[in-house]
Amino acid sequence: MRNRPLVLTSESARHPFRQRLPAHVLRVRDDKAGGVKRPVDDDSDWKLFALSFCAFFTAFYSFIF
Repeated sequence: MRNRPLVLTSESARHPFRQRLPAHVLRVRDDKAGGVKRPVDDDSDWKLFALSFCAFFTAFYSFIF
């Protein structure tokens, strides 16, 4: 006889493997509800412009000389 842990199944776990998993495994964490917020990286346009300018300048300079 096999010993199985007592696990309450949820209706969202339709697959037999997911039904055997503990409830804390299927729980979805909401990371945005926490008090810590990450700073927004809004300077990607400037970085892309600088990278494109440097690449064009290097290619143009290498073809001239």
